[in-house]
Amino acid sequence: MGLKLSPLAPAAFPVMPVVDGVRLATRACGIKYPGRTDVLMMVFDEGTTIGGVLTRSLTCSAAIDCCKKHLRSGQARAVIVNSGNSNAFTGRVGEESVARTVEATAAELGCRPEEIFVASTGVIGEPLPDQRITSALAALKADLDGDAWEAAARAIMTTDTFAKGAVRSATIDGKTVTINGIAKGSGMIAPDMATMLSFVATDAAIPAAVLQTLVSRGADQSFNAITVDSDTSTSDTLLFCATGKVGNELYLNADAPELADFVSALNDLLQDLAHQIVRDGEGATKFVTVAVTGAESDLAARRIGLTIANSPLVKTAIAGEDANWGRVVAAVGKSGERADRDKLSIAMGGVTIARDGQRVEGFDETPVAAHMKGQEIEIAVDVGVGSGSATVWTCDLTHGYIDINADYRS
Repeated sequence: MGLKLSPLAPAAFPVMPVVDGVRLATRACGIKYPGRTDVLMMVFDEGTTIGGVLTRSLTCSAAIDCCKKHLRSGQARAVIVNSGNSNAFTGRVGEESVARTVEATAAELGCRPEEIFVASTGVIGEPLPDQRITSALAALKADLDGDAWEAAARAIMTTDTFAKGAVRSATIDGKTVTINGIAKGSGMIAPDMATMLSFVATDAAIPAAVLQTLVSRGADQSFNAITVDSDTSTSDTLLFCATGKVGNELYLNADAPELADFVSALNDLLQDLAHQIVRDGEGATKFVTVAVTGAESDLAARRIGLTIANSPLVKTAIAGEDANWGRVVAAVGKSGERADRDKLSIAMGGVTIARDGQRVEGFDETPVAAHMKGQEIEIAVDVGVGSGSATVWTCDLTHGYIDINADYRS
């Protein structure tokens, strides 16, 4: 779409090592944009386990329905992803498209159909020209390479302005394991489990049931704690695969002490990817952290935080570099969660602006104004009713968001 690079983009795509048992290939299949890579094939060695988190949207895509069914097997041999067309709201035509893609991929790789996973992102309501994908499977297979992570991240982009990737290492049983992850997302981002695609792989040996627990918990504190525009997609997909090539002992409990370092690294990676999505929010110029304390519960704090983060008034004030804390007060009030008006405290950039339900008398707005001119904005709110806390992340709302979405289908 010729979009300008986000001012919040990282300096470079990370150096991502080969993950033993994972190979990738991309190809330009003409799904929507001529000459642009738009199909990704990820292939895993036999015995790879999988867990995943998918959108709860009631208008989810045919690909989501397929992944839901195939996750029951706990086994994965391939993921086929296309950008440019979400294959959502396409009825039986969409279901048949997914079925053909799964069957053709399984035949190409010599595995069971339930070991094939599909994901699509892009325009809603247009039939997917799946023959352009299935006719390229042999070529994709021939191009498989363990060192193609950046190309993979670029192939799944839509309105993204930069490719998103992250890598972490951890120790299990004294053995070093690697975790690689890629993601896409820029607009239509809201927790449910966030509007994005993300594919994560590790060479650790992790049973499918444990993977499922870990990825569900990790998503809740990362992808489910971000928002760009409060809109949830039909296609949210997070898949986490473990090839087992490192040969560590299998632990059947996600809370096993031996997995603690691995879990910490995984959660950090997922949060990194989630933050990159917010930093690439459509039209974004500022990355905003909203920390809520003093709520009735952690869930209540999350809801209050998201109400603040989703408020167009708050987001446009931040875009205008205006520390309009009254808009934060209004957002807290409309969240539907308990808050004590006369104990409410608000800080921006570490400077307390309001305390005990009213403006701090004589506070110096100079450092707050300077903070609002930066790219990293911090808002802290204490609602004074309990011990619940949560942190969510968002971006500002600029005219760039309108420009992108007004022309999205063209």
